[in-house]
Amino acid sequence: MVKPVPPDAEFSIRELSQEFDITPRTLRFYEQKGMIHPTRRGAARVYSAVDRARIELILRGKRVGFALDEIKEMLDLHFIDAGNSTTLQAALERFQSRKRVLEQQREDVERALAEIQSGLDWLNARVAENEPSEDVKRRARAFEALAAARLEGWTGLPTS
Repeated sequence: MVKPVPPDAEFSIRELSQEFDITPRTLRFYEQKGMIHPTRRGAARVYSAVDRARIELILRGKRVGFALDEIKEMLDLHFIDAGNSTTLQAALERFQSRKRVLEQQREDVERALAEIQSGLDWLNARVAENEPSEDVKRRARAFEALAAARLEGWTGLPTS
């Protein structure tokens, strides 16, 4: 979750790159695609709170699998005349379609996690079966102590 900022806040390319863990080149690319619109002060780009919010939405859209062109279209929806039901219907269908894809991916991930957990349970049981008994461990320690004592007498050096 990104912290809210005042509407008149301004940001440098470095500040936004660090905040969102993206490169300045990425920000320039989003600008080139018309997704954000920083102003210029000399050679420096100055990003507004709106640009910052759009960057957050772009990255969120990418995380859920939207293409940049789709994200741009969604970001620009507020410029679309609310009376244009064809455009709004197309956007609604795209959102619903993406939601179905994400729900299917979630089901796939949940199934894969269950299969992995089953494999882990099986492996843990095999490891537990291969663990030597306490009696074997006790006898091994006794043998090691006896061997160390005999080696010490033979070499004259302590074995600890």
